[in-house]
Amino acid sequence: MEKQVTILGAGLAGCEAALWLAEQGVQVDLYEQKPVKFSPAHKSEGFAELVCSNSLKADRLDSASGLLKAEMKLLGSHLLKAAEATRVAAGGALAVDRDAFSAAVTEMVKSQPNITLHTGEVTVIDENRLTLVATGPLTEGALADEITRLTGGDKLSFYDAAAPIVTAESLDMNKVFAASRYGRGDADYLNCPFNKEEYEAFHAALVSAERAPLHEFDGKLTVYEGCMPIEVMAGRGADTMRFGPLRPVGLTDPRTGHRPWANVQLRRENVGGTLYNIVGFQTNLKFGEQKRVFSMIPGLENAEFVRYGVMHRNTFLNSPHLLSAGLNLKKHPKVYFAGQITGFEGYMESAACGLLAARSILAALEERQLPELPAETMLGQLVRYITTENKNFQPMGANMGILPPLDEHIRDKRERYLAIANRAVAAMEQWTENAQ
Repeated sequence: MEKQVTILGAGLAGCEAALWLAEQGVQVDLYEQKPVKFSPAHKSEGFAELVCSNSLKADRLDSASGLLKAEMKLLGSHLLKAAEATRVAAGGALAVDRDAFSAAVTEMVKSQPNITLHTGEVTVIDENRLTLVATGPLTEGALADEITRLTGGDKLSFYDAAAPIVTAESLDMNKVFAASRYGRGDADYLNCPFNKEEYEAFHAALVSAERAPLHEFDGKLTVYEGCMPIEVMAGRGADTMRFGPLRPVGLTDPRTGHRPWANVQLRRENVGGTLYNIVGFQTNLKFGEQKRVFSMIPGLENAEFVRYGVMHRNTFLNSPHLLSAGLNLKKHPKVYFAGQITGFEGYMESAACGLLAARSILAALEERQLPELPAETMLGQLVRYITTENKNFQPMGANMGILPPLDEHIRDKRERYLAIANRAVAAMEQWTENAQ
């Protein structure tokens, strides 16, 4: 019987999946709404259009983005080949000529005989047909309603603001202490205590910090009281934060024996406890300003930010509740999802997610089971992150903090990251051999 699959969306995830599956002899029906309809963010008729930046981030193996690319190469990425062919000078980063990159990917897709292109908007998903939905973070309208139907009323999530995430190992534990308010329950939060002078300096820096401009497609974002940007809250008065997310009640600074003047709490972001979210710090500050101002928080002076706070429109699944490790719906196993709609955040992450979904789909077509991705790999950890129960689920991109630590301690961070990356590459090499 002929192997067939339907793919919705010719963005990075959809194209990567379509090209890989077609190369394996699968007949792919690829649906793309452009040029009949454009999302508010897209302007070009080409596939794999880059909107916000032409940088695909670092290329070094000892970086999170470099490791991600190394794993993608082992998985047979076509988009990395297009990126290499259209790269422009950008130091240690892989940056591309956007138009040339899109044109290269478009040509790859159109010249692949096993891919049949269909132009126009799709509004219905047949849950009995093998389908990959890769329609991106701006999925809306009838298709968004259809996805809601398939997910049993579990609506797509939208966020206007998300808080930064830092690595646990970069915190100054001489200043940070673990405690819950009034000693109730487990000490699930880390606390960063301000004295009065430190807080006033921090407040002054925060209210004067430069904010990032919003994209046109974000529109005028409503500021909800429950997810108000921290700089907006600070602008309401010097003590507003102290009666909000920075309230110090029920806490005692072990260094002084007294209640802090103000207190920032850090919440564990992943099961391994290697990442922490800065609670209540949704923000629209520029990334450089976040680094400067948030490093004034006691204990965060040398914090390593694996994700800066963002404020923009985004649409993504409640993936921990809905998706299996194979990236298909638990309730409708023939319907797969890939790309930023799953919570994989970033251009290369989106493409990599498409590759993983493609391999899961081929395994389903061949009635075999894929082995679990190794925990030592970047992609293995990203899949675990988006498919493991998480009450505060938000999209996540590649970062070294999400990977399990080495058995041996390596003091130099560059050397440590390289050792972690080499371990990941070796594990992915073994996995690709076993996943044939």
